[in-house]
Amino acid sequence: MEMNHEQFMELALQEAETAVKQGEVPIGAVIVKDDRVIAKAHNMREQWLDATAHAEVIAIREACEKLHNWRLSGCTLYVTVEPCPMCAGAIYNSRVDTVIFGCRDYRAGAVESLFNVLSHPLLNHQPQVIGGILEDRCAAVVRDFFADCRAKEK
Repeated sequence: MEMNHEQFMELALQEAETAVKQGEVPIGAVIVKDDRVIAKAHNMREQWLDATAHAEVIAIREACEKLHNWRLSGCTLYVTVEPCPMCAGAIYNSRVDTVIFGCRDYRAGAVESLFNVLSHPLLNHQPQVIGGILEDRCAAVVRDFFADCRAKEK
């Protein structure tokens, strides 16, 4: 049975919800190849004390290990929030074919909002980018997380 973008984004949202339970910024990522999930992750920066432990980077590492290849050709990355510059670099370097994200990140988004890293004409690999899948739900998870953080600080 072929899944659609919304169904895979639902899986990424589940990862984001796991991140919330662990006190992490709620971003989830899923990597798909041939309509099968080969990797999934959520942010782990707080727990791992690692600035690079973004959901996208962790999922890319897991997918590369599973495929025994650093090239993720034929893969689609689903992520709940638009990737940052670091993650855009990892996406470019791993040769992911398609990036599908939920909500835009107007403070650090590097594929549409603030920068357009993945579509730079001088790069030798430019993945397809599709934004806005389950956008309202993806944005709500992040918005609610930070609202809760602010409420706890009071």
